[in-house]
Amino acid sequence: MNWIAIGILSDIPRRGARCVATPEGKVAVFRTADDQVYAIDDHCPHKGGPLSQGIVHGAAVTCPLHNWVISLETGKALGADEGAVRTVPVKVEGEHLFIALEALASRAA
Repeated sequence: MNWIAIGILSDIPRRGARCVATPEGKVAVFRTADDQVYAIDDHCPHKGGPLSQGIVHGAAVTCPLHNWVISLETGKALGADEGAVRTVPVKVEGEHLFIALEALASRAA
């Protein structure tokens, strides 16, 4: 996999997110309370809400528009809601964060 550097872990607050603009759209990169890092598309499958502005709890994020809960691990809506967003492989090396950008391109094709 071809890994693209996107910043350092301390750029993202615990239980927070940052956006990365890619040719395939915005990717939200999340950091959980226990320093796990996940990346998913930055739009809710319901109405396109900005997931990067949602509330992170455990390994999930709640969309700020209509309270859909999305798994950061699978990208799937949890509970009774249905839908999913793409997940993007993330790698952490020390403080440095990387995403596999070609994973986005291959899924868009």
